[in-house]
Amino acid sequence: MYERMHICQIEGYVPGLQPDSGAIKLNTNENPFPPSPRVMAHLSNILPLTLQRYPDPSAMAFRLVAARAHGVAPDQVIATNGGDELLRLALATFVDPGRAVGIVSPGYGFYSLLAGLHRAPVCDVPLTEAWQLPEETASRWNAAGAQLAFLTNPHAPCGTLFPIATIERLAASFKGVLVVDEAYVDFVDPALGYDATTLISRHQNVLLLRTLSKGYSLAGLRLGYGLADVRLIQPILHKTKDTYNVDAIAQILGAAGLDDRTHASGTWEAVRKERETLSRNLQDLNLAVGPSQANFVLVSLASFDGSCSARQVVTKLMEGNIYVRWFDTDRLRDKLRVTIGTPQENAALISALRTILGRPDGKIGYGRALNVHTCNSHLSV
Repeated sequence: MYERMHICQIEGYVPGLQPDSGAIKLNTNENPFPPSPRVMAHLSNILPLTLQRYPDPSAMAFRLVAARAHGVAPDQVIATNGGDELLRLALATFVDPGRAVGIVSPGYGFYSLLAGLHRAPVCDVPLTEAWQLPEETASRWNAAGAQLAFLTNPHAPCGTLFPIATIERLAASFKGVLVVDEAYVDFVDPALGYDATTLISRHQNVLLLRTLSKGYSLAGLRLGYGLADVRLIQPILHKTKDTYNVDAIAQILGAAGLDDRTHASGTWEAVRKERETLSRNLQDLNLAVGPSQANFVLVSLASFDGSCSARQVVTKLMEGNIYVRWFDTDRLRDKLRVTIGTPQENAALISALRTILGRPDGKIGYGRALNVHTCNSHLSV
């Protein structure tokens, strides 16, 4: 009755399920390992006065830590209430009413939702069959008059890493602001030498999004930040963000976590090793697993020819209290996105999948039997 017409017409974003703490949770791309002990020490030392007073509206202490971590100036950093707030702020700051926003698909569904809220038409460029950017991506965005474009790198949900040279060509050709969402960048193999921060000194239209939710095991904290040329940062910092957009606790704990790269990088390496092991074990089940530089893999069940659909598998896994992600979206309906868990969680998933897919291999792990059944058992979906 009171809802604005264009809000009525928007389909809301559906996040991954948040099951109880006893579940094996491989559906929302969280880090399976705990945050830095320094974070927990700072949390225990927070004083009542910290909660009585408003936080620093500029989050300067955190921005100093982030600037030092990335070798940029503090005025090239903006702190936000999670990475999603930076997406909203980019739209509010750089997109005029009625102007387009560029995306690629399949991708993060929240981009389209935000565009719809802003009444911005979407110029959607499908990725190639190999999950790569088409050569005409920038030209199509430009032809649509897009003032802003979102690109996740490593990409979600496939895990593909677009090389720096590809991002640079895109930034040079695109006439608007290019937001490179690097939520998963900490899990990229260091041997690849990927570092997009070098782009912001050469391309004033590049805005890098970083988050502490994934690489720093702080998804419950809600803290992200942006890195860019000062001409992109300043209007967000002084005009479009909320006055106190990042709370005091997030600023303190975020700075402590970001400053302990030694701890965080240890978890990144552990995730990379588990990514390799899990991928190999999934392939041993005749499941196709695409190459990934993120903390998840995209698993295809297309080879089962409908005898065991991805939707059936995700439902049966849930019966055993194991959660992975299925998307009712073109090009993804026969696939599952699986977050990299601990070795025990990954082993439990593989054991459950063996049973579901009719490849039994003894007891299901993780310390207890899991209530899962084969795809030949009755299931209504």
